[in-house]
Amino acid sequence: MKGNDEFGCLDNPITSEGKPPNPRTPSFGLQSPTTDGVLKPCKKSLVRHPSLQVKSKALDIAIGNGYEVENRGAEFTPIIRSGAWADIGFRTRMEDVYLRIDDFTHDYGLKKCADVPNAFYGVFDGHGGKHAADFACYHLPRFIVEDQNFPEEIERIVASAFLQTDTAFAEACALDSALASGATALAALVLGRMLVVANVGDCRAVLCRRGKAIEMSRDHKPNCNRERKRIEALGGSVYDGYLNGQLNVARALGDWHIEGMKDANGGPLSAEPELMTADLTEEDEFLIIGCDGLWDVFRSQNAVDFARRRLQEHNDPAMCSKDLVDEALKRKSEDNLTVVVVCFQSNAPPNLVAPRARVQRSFSAEGLRELQSLLDGLGN
Repeated sequence: MKGNDEFGCLDNPITSEGKPPNPRTPSFGLQSPTTDGVLKPCKKSLVRHPSLQVKSKALDIAIGNGYEVENRGAEFTPIIRSGAWADIGFRTRMEDVYLRIDDFTHDYGLKKCADVPNAFYGVFDGHGGKHAADFACYHLPRFIVEDQNFPEEIERIVASAFLQTDTAFAEACALDSALASGATALAALVLGRMLVVANVGDCRAVLCRRGKAIEMSRDHKPNCNRERKRIEALGGSVYDGYLNGQLNVARALGDWHIEGMKDANGGPLSAEPELMTADLTEEDEFLIIGCDGLWDVFRSQNAVDFARRRLQEHNDPAMCSKDLVDEALKRKSEDNLTVVVVCFQSNAPPNLVAPRARVQRSFSAEGLRELQSLLDGLGN
């Protein structure tokens, strides 16, 4: 599996020419600003939340009726290919950031998972500026790989990394108020056959399983019953679909500067991610990860159908990402657009042919009597 590493926040960040700066270069560094504007390394003693109880949802979803699929998941090894595309859209500034790493442990100098497929993908949708999105894009994967129990306790580690990133950004903002901002975030990891998706906010990941859309994340909107109950229990309110009348998401990183959202004891705006996992099989073809600008104009199944047709044409996840962004622009999406497509097979998705229905025929007792009567008449 060839490693592929890409950090993006600009339009058309696919080719090596004009690629945005690599966040793992010395010039980028693990840094936070001081009061005098000088950058210094962040503390390495941030709390790792060892007692965090992860709420995760394991997916074991069967293929819908109409397709005959041979399931040999135990023998399946993903062949990972990915591509990404971003566009400012109709906004005046770009606040989306993404990270695309096809060989996670190699790029971060680890050997624990070197003999199995391992990859990391993230999309970060900033609001009120892109500082929180940039910060999360750089720090979140590090908090994951630097955990001494990685990758054995992967769900706890990922959930903890989100909270650590949020705490570290609060410390950075305390030193420099100009960083004040927030971001929704979604991270997807592939470790062997295991797919782990963690989400805060309204970015979304959708798995294509033999043509069927499987949502691997849930949008955290204040109007959702579950989120509304949590918000109100923590002293917040939902007004006209907005958390405390200010934010249209119920979970996010950052936003420490907004009064009544977060404090040291918690608050109605949560940075705790919701996790979903799935064991990949031969039926799993690709994953679409996108910020809300995509999902404003695409339903999950619609996006899978569209991407599947494009991959059948050119089998290129980078071109497929651009196709989705271009189509979203045609559909008048009003937000920044960022899409990452991750393929799990080397071949293009196959054509799906529904088996011919078996028609069951039966005779009623009255019909049998009439048939017998007819046969008897012919015999006479």
